[in-house]
Amino acid sequence: MQRKATKRATSRPGLAALLGIGLLSLSGCAVGPDFVRPEAPQAKAYDHPESPSRHTGPEFAAPRFDEGAGPAANWWRSFRSPAVDSTVAAGLAGNPGLLAAQASLRQSQENLRAGKGLFFPQVGAGFNQSRGNLPSSAGGSAKTGTILNLSTLSVSVSYALDLFGGQRRAVEGLGAQVDQQRAETAGTYMMLSGNIVNTCIAIAAYREQIDEIEQLISIQKEQLSIAQTQYRSGIATYAAMASLQGQLDSLEASLPPVRQQLSQAEHLLAALVGRTPAEWRAPELKLSAISLPEKLPLSLPSELVRQRPDILSAEARLHASNAAIGVATAAMLPSITLNGTYERTSSEMQGLGDSGNGFWGIGAGVAQPLFNGGTLNAKRRAAIAARDQSLALYRQTVLGAFAQVADLLRALGHDAELADAQSRAVRDTKLALDLTQANYRSGLAGYVQVIVADTQYRQARIGLLQARARQLQDAAALHVALGGGWQQDAEARKKAGLE
Repeated sequence: MQRKATKRATSRPGLAALLGIGLLSLSGCAVGPDFVRPEAPQAKAYDHPESPSRHTGPEFAAPRFDEGAGPAANWWRSFRSPAVDSTVAAGLAGNPGLLAAQASLRQSQENLRAGKGLFFPQVGAGFNQSRGNLPSSAGGSAKTGTILNLSTLSVSVSYALDLFGGQRRAVEGLGAQVDQQRAETAGTYMMLSGNIVNTCIAIAAYREQIDEIEQLISIQKEQLSIAQTQYRSGIATYAAMASLQGQLDSLEASLPPVRQQLSQAEHLLAALVGRTPAEWRAPELKLSAISLPEKLPLSLPSELVRQRPDILSAEARLHASNAAIGVATAAMLPSITLNGTYERTSSEMQGLGDSGNGFWGIGAGVAQPLFNGGTLNAKRRAAIAARDQSLALYRQTVLGAFAQVADLLRALGHDAELADAQSRAVRDTKLALDLTQANYRSGLAGYVQVIVADTQYRQARIGLLQARARQLQDAAALHVALGGGWQQDAEARKKAGLE
């Protein structure tokens, strides 16, 4: 009994020392540079101060901007269209691309949890049962060996000391990969919502444009019919009739491409919501039922780099490549592994519990690379070059984001000018049509003049439809370019699969 107590007293301090040394290693410094988040640009505006004003036109002036405010969560609701809202909700629930991005995020999170297991001792247990003969101890004797059963129960513990922080840098890199995947998932969510809103606007515009073209064709046919009657009566020339026929042919030729664009937009929208075109149809969308937001967000430039997913993704890649330098540096330094074992062996299963059948051992191993043909040095230099590349790509991403926002701000000003000009054209051609119709009723104008005035009015309406659609799409694009609002609301992050 005294022997048994002595063994236990000896084995416990050995295991405690093993774990204690391992925990002390966590407090060491990690080699390689610590990651420092790049500073936000010092620019105070997105465009040059002397750029043209964004506010023009009394009727279709560019929307007011909420300076310093980022996009709200569910920003598409600011367009005040229930049809758009329901379509975006369907897309966020069933789009395969978003579901794939969410699965990739979960995968990266589990890889991080797996990587953190390196910080704990690795404990294993084993049991082995064997049967064999034991050779006779008498040399040269033909005596048959003894048949034995052998049972072995073992427990092993190993721990790799992270003295130089190589494992910590590796786990840091895994954490950066999680951040990168989270940003890419947010970007998928952001782009999906923007594409759905953009496609809904396009469908509404195409449908109304087709209606206007069909009205124009009807008017042109009526004018051609009058010209044919006048030609047969000798009042009009054949050239005049042929000219009207050519105009009609051109109008009819313009209709199939618009119908094809409508079909493509409807098929695209079906794919965005995760359905086939055969089993899903776009809702009734009217351009007049989609309103331009009263106020558009305009984040500060310094805030854009903290909320736009592609910039955050580039920053996470930079973080991961920075951590890889530490991993490559630690591979050049000594590595120490602690291990311990405890076994019990007996010729009978019930004998495994006997105190005299157990033995234990603890040890440590040290490995130091001595010569590898410069491989480890080259890998470290490659990691540094990869970090420099990631930094350059990060800066390029920031520059591209700033240019995109500046383009959209300028585009919204130009959209306002175009919409205002087209609005005035619709107003003026409508007035001309009303006056011509009044003159026709008074006998002061012919019916052909009424048709010509009506044609000009319809053409002006088509131009206004196109200008209004462009204005709405650029407003939606601005929300996306400023980050999409995915950070603003916990419910939005949950729907995006980010929490």
